[in-house]
Amino acid sequence: MSRFGNGVVGVLDELDYLLVTALQVAPRADWQTVGEALGLDASTVARRWARLTRAGNAWISVHPAVRAQAPAVIAYIEVDCAAGRLHEVAAEIAEDPHVFNLEHVSGGRDLLVTAVFADQAELARYVGFRLGALDGVAASRTQVATTLHTEGSRWRLDRLTEEQRRRLAGPDRPVPARSAGGRVLEERDLELVRVLSEDPRQSAARLAERTGLSPTTVRRRLDRLEAEQALVYRCEVARALSGWPVSVSLWATVPQSRAPWLAERISALREIRMCASLSGPYNLLLAAWLRSVDDIAPFESRLTERFPELVVTDRVLTLWSMKLGGHLLDPRGRHLRAVPLGRWSDDRSEASEAALLDRLRTPRRPGSPGGG
Repeated sequence: MSRFGNGVVGVLDELDYLLVTALQVAPRADWQTVGEALGLDASTVARRWARLTRAGNAWISVHPAVRAQAPAVIAYIEVDCAAGRLHEVAAEIAEDPHVFNLEHVSGGRDLLVTAVFADQAELARYVGFRLGALDGVAASRTQVATTLHTEGSRWRLDRLTEEQRRRLAGPDRPVPARSAGGRVLEERDLELVRVLSEDPRQSAARLAERTGLSPTTVRRRLDRLEAEQALVYRCEVARALSGWPVSVSLWATVPQSRAPWLAERISALREIRMCASLSGPYNLLLAAWLRSVDDIAPFESRLTERFPELVVTDRVLTLWSMKLGGHLLDPRGRHLRAVPLGRWSDDRSEASEAALLDRLRTPRRPGSPGGG
């Protein structure tokens, strides 16, 4: 159930789902194009979208693709919290700009954090001096993604016909296949993306006003970034209203030599939102959206029957997806606000690391405690 802007409580109707799916396919398409694809006028779809976003039931986000940033490290951090401190810890972590997802989960950890770092040194600083010093954190465990095979921006509600998809893509705008290459974004591009992320449907004219660029330059840069697949757009719908309200994460092991082949095929499954190869003893992490809790066991059974080499070693149920793609959500998955994604920096953590380095540089004097 949801409360719409007009005060009426209800569920999303089929047109709402069609609109969300249309914006998953073409997040910046003008309302005229969206309306034509759905058989409606532009003002109707614009009003619908305004109502959905006002209620927090749907939203669009954009951020640079990981490969379009400087060399990046994706980490999955499990956090154990002291009794009664979970929400305090989560509220603190949620404000960190490099934290992409933050989930309160069941099982052998309290929080599951997905974050992006410039390098291993920054990851070590965050785990050791940020989380390690955070009041209420009892312990943490970290694994690094060696390959991100698929992620949530590719997930669709699948409500559109092929003809509707073609209309949205346009005859001169075919959807390109993803590639592993790509140019690292320049600072001027990052600034444009930062302004765009505040409202991914801003017009080129509005972006030009806010960046000091000409509308022609804005359109040219966005067209280039999109052609290079340097931007990742997401159109999300509140989890409780999506038809897929249950999120589970599965840690698994597969033969290392077969991991790329298996990951590619697992990533193609309808339920899979994320698939990553990991650095730890469990070398595959999957996130799936399911119709109900009752579907967890059958889904896992189907997965292991189809891929006998895969052995599921642990599983958790997401109780509250507190942050998704840099956006804070309520317990039913409705949008609260965005935390602009960016590189993490923290003066206190850097000072603590510097103090440790000074200590390590200084030899212990003979006869001092621990000096032999």
